[in-house]
Amino acid sequence: MFSPEGPSLRELAVQALSSVERGYDLLAPKFDHTPFRTPDSVLNSVGRALARRGPFEAGLDLCCGTGAGAGVLARVCRGSVTGVDFSQGMLAVAREQVRPAGPRVDWVRADARALPFGPAFDLVVSFGAFGHFLPCELPGLFGQVRSVLRPGGCFAFPVVAPPRPGSLGYWMLLGFDLVMRVRNAVWRPPFVMYYRAFRLTDVHRQLEAAGFHVDLEALPEFGRRDDGSPRVRMIVASLPG
Repeated sequence: MFSPEGPSLRELAVQALSSVERGYDLLAPKFDHTPFRTPDSVLNSVGRALARRGPFEAGLDLCCGTGAGAGVLARVCRGSVTGVDFSQGMLAVAREQVRPAGPRVDWVRADARALPFGPAFDLVVSFGAFGHFLPCELPGLFGQVRSVLRPGGCFAFPVVAPPRPGSLGYWMLLGFDLVMRVRNAVWRPPFVMYYRAFRLTDVHRQLEAAGFHVDLEALPEFGRRDDGSPRVRMIVASLPG
């Protein structure tokens, strides 16, 4: 993270003391050189899984950031690809560097909680964005996704299995979330980014309440944990045709 290409500790501190939108505007030029960008291994695995279900016509990358997910959509969508994000800085980087061959690509600045589209898409994807939404906001977010999908459309995103309680990863995520909660209790504007707020059982229930049929597909490239459960799953929430 602190390589010459990535942000410095000072830059990260300034970002963390900003709003989410302003923070990502500041981070955008160096975002792809941080661990926050979804790894290519996950993007490619999701792309292969979606290709088995496609092809699709129009795709939307929700909270697209610098556009890493647009390449996934370009491989499985024949008509058009749209990226939506509320950070103008992130969209500027996406426009500059993401130009996949194939379908037309558009970039739209908007809040995922108030999408400016009708039912225009057959596939919506999202990568690594859900930590920026409080649990109480997820039903509304899923309702927004449903409103922009055509009949038979689907909403797909990867979910990594949480670290085991007591493991190093568990304590690191717990510590990060505690730091963010303290920061938001004493500093304004808030910066919403919580790694432990997105629980699979709650998400499954909320997607069904929004009218989706939910499938869980293991992504085999990442193997299984000691108890046999997948390390990474893809959630596919589908609407009736």
